[in-house]
Amino acid sequence: MKLNFENINKITISKDLLLDCGVKLNKFDVAFETYGKLDKNKKNAILIFHALSGDQFVTGLNKVTGKEGWWNLVVGENKPIDTKKYFVICANVIGGCMGSTGPKEICKETGKPYGLGFPVITIKDMVKAQAYLLDHLGIDKTLAVLGGSMGGMQALQFCSLYPNKTFTAVPIACAASHSAQNIAFNELARQAIMADPEWDAGNYISTGKIPRKGLAIARMAGHISYLSEKGLQNKFGRKLQEDKELQFSFDADFQVESYLKYQGYSFVDRFDANSYLYITRAMDYFDLYKANNGNLSLAFENTKIKFCIISFSTDWLYPTSESKKIVIALNSIGAEVSFVNIITNNGHDSFLVNEPKFLDTLKGFLESNYEDFKNEN
Repeated sequence: MKLNFENINKITISKDLLLDCGVKLNKFDVAFETYGKLDKNKKNAILIFHALSGDQFVTGLNKVTGKEGWWNLVVGENKPIDTKKYFVICANVIGGCMGSTGPKEICKETGKPYGLGFPVITIKDMVKAQAYLLDHLGIDKTLAVLGGSMGGMQALQFCSLYPNKTFTAVPIACAASHSAQNIAFNELARQAIMADPEWDAGNYISTGKIPRKGLAIARMAGHISYLSEKGLQNKFGRKLQEDKELQFSFDADFQVESYLKYQGYSFVDRFDANSYLYITRAMDYFDLYKANNGNLSLAFENTKIKFCIISFSTDWLYPTSESKKIVIALNSIGAEVSFVNIITNNGHDSFLVNEPKFLDTLKGFLESNYEDFKNEN
């Protein structure tokens, strides 16, 4: 796949960004897309945070890959997030690989790609960079911030850091900290990448190499965790490939094997291996409990934000129990919060597929708060 980065929208932030690791990021870029039109009172803005493998191209055509936007089902005219009504913003996270400053971009000091010279980042760093973007767009307060998976983590972090910058929040299929199991999955993925000889200690861009096998395996491992056992069984079971006979080899006999290989190697065409390392590490470091002395409710103390927490019954990556912990913390401080656990066989990826109850919940929550926000003083 040929990638075209020529038409990316980006701004250079002149302010220094002090990262959690102690490094100052100077004059960094934030690549972003907007959809719809900002109303005259700037009361219809929605900031969407993308997940690990996502980017700023939420809907329509991805200008870099030429593929469909990752949330075409949700965002667009007459869709749950209706771009005739709302002004939608989505930025590529710093550390990403779709135009925001990250390991594949050129370091101004060296004139070479950052590689592993890029500082380690956190979810908090990502969110602070996107707050600068809102300032650039002249938006003091959004109608909503929302996202699924890592996007949900960013939504929680945003609400904790900037309680006066959004009216509502919709964290979807996420947790307030990464579990040991999730850290283990991410470490497996990172080790797969770093074990690939083509990774070249993170210098593969400068040497013209691509750690295809390592990144593909990392994606395969991650993709398994996004699905449910029942969903995989219903879709593939033990179905063989078209030849319908065991080949007695290590080629892909089963349809599920072929599916995983496709997911892995198609991902290599659009994603940077070092970005995968940095972003998964940021997710591992995310811990709103530790940041608030073990008391999650302190992260949202005195908040006036209206929350809608959404989980999915077969999500074992971020199980419903993790969403309930967030709800309990918000209830303990008297925050306005609604909670919906959607029964589905689609696992963690339920927010990316046609899940009618999810789509209705999201649409209804935004619409029910839109008029209230417009009338807020």
